[in-house]
Amino acid sequence: METLDNNPVRSNPRCMYESQLGTFMRLSHGDILRDVVMSYHGAVLDTQSDAWDNEINILKGALTPWENENARIIFEYDIPRLGKRIDVVLLLRGLIFCLEFKVNKREAVQQDVEQVMDYALDLANFHELSQGHRIVPILVPTETKECSTKLMPLDYNEFIYNPLITNRENLKSIIQQVIDHEKAVPEAADKDLSRWIISPYRPTPTIVEAARRLYENHTVEDITRHEADKVSTDATTNYILRVIEQSQLHRQKSICFVTGVPGAGKTLVGLDVAVKQTYKDGEQANEEEGAVYLSGNGPLVAVLTEALARDNWAKCKARGEKKNLSDSRREVGKFIQIIHRYRDNMLAKLKTPIENGVLEIDPERAIRQRGAGYGEVEHVAIFDEAQRTWTHEHIAQWLKTGGSYGNKTKIAGFPMSEAEFLIWSLNQREDWAVIVCLVGGGQEINTGEAGISDWIRALNESFTHWHVYISPRLTDREYAEGQVSQLLEHRQNVVYSDCLHLAVNLRSFRAESLSAFVHLLLAIEPDEARRLYTQIRQHGYPVLLTRDIATAKWWLRERSVGTQRTGIVVSSAAARLKPLAIDIRVSPDAVHWFLEDKDDTRASSFLEDVATEFDVQGLELDYACLVWDADFRYEDGGWHYYRFNGSTKWNPVKDADRRKYMLNAYRVLLTRARQGMVICVPKGNGRRTAEGFAEDPSRQPEYYDGTYAYLKSLGIEEM
Repeated sequence: METLDNNPVRSNPRCMYESQLGTFMRLSHGDILRDVVMSYHGAVLDTQSDAWDNEINILKGALTPWENENARIIFEYDIPRLGKRIDVVLLLRGLIFCLEFKVNKREAVQQDVEQVMDYALDLANFHELSQGHRIVPILVPTETKECSTKLMPLDYNEFIYNPLITNRENLKSIIQQVIDHEKAVPEAADKDLSRWIISPYRPTPTIVEAARRLYENHTVEDITRHEADKVSTDATTNYILRVIEQSQLHRQKSICFVTGVPGAGKTLVGLDVAVKQTYKDGEQANEEEGAVYLSGNGPLVAVLTEALARDNWAKCKARGEKKNLSDSRREVGKFIQIIHRYRDNMLAKLKTPIENGVLEIDPERAIRQRGAGYGEVEHVAIFDEAQRTWTHEHIAQWLKTGGSYGNKTKIAGFPMSEAEFLIWSLNQREDWAVIVCLVGGGQEINTGEAGISDWIRALNESFTHWHVYISPRLTDREYAEGQVSQLLEHRQNVVYSDCLHLAVNLRSFRAESLSAFVHLLLAIEPDEARRLYTQIRQHGYPVLLTRDIATAKWWLRERSVGTQRTGIVVSSAAARLKPLAIDIRVSPDAVHWFLEDKDDTRASSFLEDVATEFDVQGLELDYACLVWDADFRYEDGGWHYYRFNGSTKWNPVKDADRRKYMLNAYRVLLTRARQGMVICVPKGNGRRTAEGFAEDPSRQPEYYDGTYAYLKSLGIEEM
């Protein structure tokens, strides 16, 4: 007998369409396509719409034998927190079919086979309600003539089938063959299949153990190249672990704010805490007390993940082990994740519309777990670049429009900043929780980034029961515009500790002193800046000045020896460097830019592609060249801010927040080099036309001369 929903189509932020199979078969082709398209926020290309149209048509023909059974079909399913989306999931007779369609393709290629295999592995490793079920990945190049006939599980996981390949005509047959092979009967179906789609994210012990082995076999210092004294980073890590221990013992909620100069090892501390907390007993993972490292910095996450994964894959290959690079990437993904996916997974649990400005969990969108309640599986969340979370206005507007892509849920009237929502998310745990905020001073570089003050305001207004542990340096003016002391003045449960600041001793002089020098340079304190510049040079860290990009490149190439990495960085507002063959509209792939060898044209050391502050924040080079454009000028004794109008001239920037972001962009760019840097301030174009007009009015010499003269007045040596 056909089983239908009372509500024919469920709206769920984790997919674009889901229903009982009988409902899908009963609804018209056009109605289903409309529902899928309506669930997609953003412009739907004709090619994508045609692909969905084909998939619906194929599935309606292939699934007729089972249309009256308790089965469920899901389109475009987001695997919780992993940022991956499966074309179609079919839950049938206790089996989980993952279908990846390649419409109009005539052959299966290895990349497509690996894609559908990855989906199956991700469900097995991270999706709690998939564990213990047979998972069947099927690739459907719709026009192929070669189809799979061999049904067998993976060698290393009996619950996952080797990928199957079929065309549109034989999809029904291959599903029937799997059912017969498994001897699956209708009674094997779960009673409530709708719960599968809201399954919690929960890494299996297998994937956690694999991630631990991967981490231990690679020195993270090789990736972050931090210059901090190891004693300093160990002291910070151990202090945080003690806070976690006390929070667990007393069943309380705590938050730690860790400060540190660029290159001091904040990322290393975050990864260390994530691994050591999960493996605090040494060998066996404690699933109930785990931690996760989260960052909103996409390039940083991509580079860290890829570097660790490549290293692990190479070591396994050298030992003769069979392993795909995608397996290594998946193992790294246990500890290193994008913060937005964590956030969006919590947003998917909310009851909407929001009433009276109060967030509530919708029990039909989330499964309550022991201890975690409706929160996430980890007790400890480490937020890197915590100062970059969004303001209330920015995230509310973003959610009002449904985000910028895919099946994001539209949420009107969102009442919190991103920082407050992240605290709220951890507060959903019914036992204990710890947040670790890794904070860079003066590092807010994008519109809508709130800075650290939003975290403290949220704690003061909504989470007074949380215990706060902060670095004394958080009161410096780089953080929350120097307002931290006032914000915490009347708050209880605040502990200051020097252990939460990553200061660098004389063995690692560069990071501390360069950061201070850059601060003085930008604050226009020339006397102190000159004094500190002299000290930096005495300790063997070159900072040089030139007006010729070719000279700067020659200097970098001279230093690109062995594995030392060089590169050119510019402001994202540096719109008039195109005559120097620098176009900010061409954004490099951060993984290639930071990881490929210097003979690869995509690598930073090839000196062809340049990176902006958004590409390099949180990452470093050995030697860098900053090319300084007319967006940020020293004129009449102060900094002046400009935006290019796209055609002929620069317009002054009047918005105070925009100015702050532009200043911080140069702060980031000036602190990317571990061993030395050259600053190139172009000469501009002083030539005149026959009529006496400027040949290029957007690059007049006076736009650059003031900046060059100011930098030279600080004693910076000219090449």
